[in-house]
Amino acid sequence: MRRLYTLVLYLLLPAVLLRLAWRGLRAPGYRERWAERFGRLSAGPDPGGVWIHAVSVGEVQAIEPLVRHLREAHPRLALTITTSTPTGSERVKLLFGSDVFHAYCPYDLPFAIRRFLDRVQPRMLIMVETEIWPNLLALCARRGIPTLLANGRLSMRSARGYGRLGAFSRQVFSGIGAVAAQSQADADRFVSLGVPPERVSVTGSIKFDMRIPASVQEQIQVLRRAWGDRSVWVAASTHEGEDEQVLSAHRRVLQEMPSTLLVLVPRHPERFDKVAALVARHGFRLCRRSSEQPCGEDVQVFLGDTMGELPVFLGGADVAFIGGSLVKVGGHNMLEAAAQGVPVVFGPHVFNFSGIARLLRDREAGVMVEDAASLAAQVSAWLQDASERSRIGENGRQVVEENRGALQRLARMVDERLPGNPA
Repeated sequence: MRRLYTLVLYLLLPAVLLRLAWRGLRAPGYRERWAERFGRLSAGPDPGGVWIHAVSVGEVQAIEPLVRHLREAHPRLALTITTSTPTGSERVKLLFGSDVFHAYCPYDLPFAIRRFLDRVQPRMLIMVETEIWPNLLALCARRGIPTLLANGRLSMRSARGYGRLGAFSRQVFSGIGAVAAQSQADADRFVSLGVPPERVSVTGSIKFDMRIPASVQEQIQVLRRAWGDRSVWVAASTHEGEDEQVLSAHRRVLQEMPSTLLVLVPRHPERFDKVAALVARHGFRLCRRSSEQPCGEDVQVFLGDTMGELPVFLGGADVAFIGGSLVKVGGHNMLEAAAQGVPVVFGPHVFNFSGIARLLRDREAGVMVEDAASLAAQVSAWLQDASERSRIGENGRQVVEENRGALQRLARMVDERLPGNPA
């Protein structure tokens, strides 16, 4: 079955490259460094380090505490972080600079994986959340490289999809060396797909272990002063088809609170200009963060079209809507807002964060809405009730504090499975 899978990959390769080129028309980063996607590196880290694969921005942000632990506990250990997207690459550079080696992850083609492993020579591979690649796992096993799936999550929808592949899925999942699952439900799904139970541990989500740097707090204060003395809500990590609903909700909010500012932050930078045009077509007065122009009192929509500032935008807002949830994307991380005491609202499509969404709702730290109308109603209600807003926000902060500790459990699993003693 793996040979058939590999054959299909080779047959699809022209389409994959065409899609990469097409995406490069809107996001130039996709046109660069193609050789890395086939395992060819112009430079490389010292051999014998740890390879961490995190697909994009969210996964990179999630593993920041783990990277910090590895740098402190094993200062001589070389760290390689691969991503699949240019935005993930930029996030790696912003968070870690030259402390880690970054490259694009090679496609799951045997020759590309072999070439990458020959160059990097990792002593361990850590995959983040749902990165499960048959050839990668098989070739690591053949070379005796331990593999660990960190912060592992598997939605019911994804589990059903893998389950349709029958014996092939069981063969692939049985090749994972260890799984640090976010929840018991995730752990059960991994086991049902073929991971031996003794290899699966429930560690919780390391996203609860985030820390907001003091520098971010300073930036929040500066930005809040620039926005002025008015109500502010942020729509974070929005997707195509969702911005229109957010703008519709904002129009309703303005009918009750005319001075309210919406901070709109699209998930993907290649959509910044398109969303700016959409805002203009809807007749809102717009200020773009990248323009560095003052955000006057007449501005109705502030477009967050820069990279790496989402924690600042979230912390400066009174209410946060977390995108990818009014459309069938699966949602994004609600905890960045909750950790800062900002009440969160999200749509019904949160299957990628179902456990966290359920926890926030159960603890009255977040609210689920169905559409633009209910989003507007919830945002307006919170903006007009400071005490309720404060109560919900504080509940969220407590949820985050009470669920910290996944990092220590994950770090213990990594240290136990890391061959040798790099420290």
